[in-house]
Amino acid sequence: MNSDFTLAIHSLTYLALKMDRMSTSDAISESAGVHPVRIRKVLSLLKKQGFITSKEGTGGGFIFARELSEINLWDIYKITSEGALQPKCTDSNEQCVVGANMKRVLFHIFLGAEEQLGDYLKDYTIKDIVDLINQEK
Repeated sequence: MNSDFTLAIHSLTYLALKMDRMSTSDAISESAGVHPVRIRKVLSLLKKQGFITSKEGTGGGFIFARELSEINLWDIYKITSEGALQPKCTDSNEQCVVGANMKRVLFHIFLGAEEQLGDYLKDYTIKDIVDLINQEK
């Protein structure tokens, strides 16, 4: 799984906790501890999905566009990391029974793992993440 997944969750949670105002990519990147360019890339993905909206210029930034409970972690995974669990297989010896079949067998196994991960991640929404953070305060 790549860091875009966690940065997307971080960004959405940050915006969710500041629903009453726009937040800049600089503020979000400072919270996440990464360069603003990385956050802007993730925010662009989230905006394309309609999870957030933006306004340019003075007083601009990003703001949540949907209900917190409408976005689950599987939605975020699909736009940032889908296929990340797929094994990276080398070009094997097709004359060997193992080499000829390993890629297909592992792909099948890991596809099932990703489906189970999806079922699990669907149970958690951005609202759940916000609630868990608020419990820790």
